[in-house]
Amino acid sequence: METNVFEQMARRYDTEDRIKLAKVIVSEVKKGIRESKTKSLIDYGSGTGLVSLELSDLVDSILLVDSSKQMLDVAEAKISRRGIRNAKVLYSDFTLETPELKADIVLMSMVLLHIPDTEKILQQLFSILNEGGELIIVDFDKNDQIDHPKVHNGFSHEGLKDILSKVGFDSIKIKTFYHGKKIFINQDASMFIARSFK
Repeated sequence: METNVFEQMARRYDTEDRIKLAKVIVSEVKKGIRESKTKSLIDYGSGTGLVSLELSDLVDSILLVDSSKQMLDVAEAKISRRGIRNAKVLYSDFTLETPELKADIVLMSMVLLHIPDTEKILQQLFSILNEGGELIIVDFDKNDQIDHPKVHNGFSHEGLKDILSKVGFDSIKIKTFYHGKKIFINQDASMFIARSFK
């Protein structure tokens, strides 16, 4: 993944459309993390924190991790502007090296499609989770209209389930929760949420 693309986009990343889509994702993710006041959450590939910062009142702590420094600068500005006390940022790319971290919940929203080696990143996220921890993935359903050299064209539920099981996750539930116009490289697409436990 070429970081510089996201570096260039950072300042103007929070478009009206992205904010709207993030709200849809937030309301879906929130349904599953109601009883999480004592839990730590890592948002991997957090970008500007559009999704995870909306969850800060539901968990004990949030760590926003991204491989784009500029994205994190925008996120930090939001954290300080809103006076969010339980959120921090970390500049890191787990595809290169996984730092010594532990969390009860790992969230990955619209990130998996950018990572070439799906199994490897899921393996790394599995190792970060505490025993009984939960991985939440939000991404696009497989879409044959999409052909792009830098992203997966979404994921099939069965294919993703297989990889998650192989990595060691269980209680895997995947469901499509949203259909939108021109939301995936200018194509109509649907999004799924996958929840799996360690």
